[in-house]
Amino acid sequence: MAHFKLLSCEMTADIRKHFDKVFLQLQELGLLLLSDANLPSVSGIVTGEKLRGSWWAHKQGQTIFAVSEMLEDHTDVLITKLISDKVTFVHRELWGRIYSIGVAREDWQLKNLSAAAKLLLQAVDAEGTLGTNKLGKKLGTKPARELELRLLVHAEQKHSESGAHTKVLETWDTWAERAGFRAKAQSAPAARRFLEQRLAQINMNNGYGSLPWTNALK
Repeated sequence: MAHFKLLSCEMTADIRKHFDKVFLQLQELGLLLLSDANLPSVSGIVTGEKLRGSWWAHKQGQTIFAVSEMLEDHTDVLITKLISDKVTFVHRELWGRIYSIGVAREDWQLKNLSAAAKLLLQAVDAEGTLGTNKLGKKLGTKPARELELRLLVHAEQKHSESGAHTKVLETWDTWAERAGFRAKAQSAPAARRFLEQRLAQINMNNGYGSLPWTNALK
């Protein structure tokens, strides 16, 4: 996620107003995209527009960034690439379902996984957490994306000590401990069905969102 330089260290009333509106929507739906032209999203709520493409250059871009940063820091919000391979904010109410799917290691998650991704998954399992900036090219960006999109790991963008962006990969158990979430795996198929039903409701207003296992299980 690109980082804007905020104009003030203090939270403005306008940003707070937008955040409250966004968070209320997240509580109601359980899932909210960062940006999408048709589905409920942070960019859409802040601007009141159906934004296509990048939101960074929009006149409300700094507000979108500030609100998304507040969501990222919120103790009841998880970020993952869940809907249509896009950044998705997940309310704590649904964390148990995400966790149950993440640790299940079902066929759709492991089938046709590249050799590099398999090696990276083994490394993350062994270490608990790994930053992609410390990996060689063979275990770099592409394998990390494979694991992230199949929900095999939790991934988060951070700044490295040098100031550059890096992606930190965690096992779901490591994430749960860090997030203070008492994780207990339940039925992965049941969790997938629940999320499918929830997304179907969200998709009702001309949405075309999909979930990572939809095509894999066809």
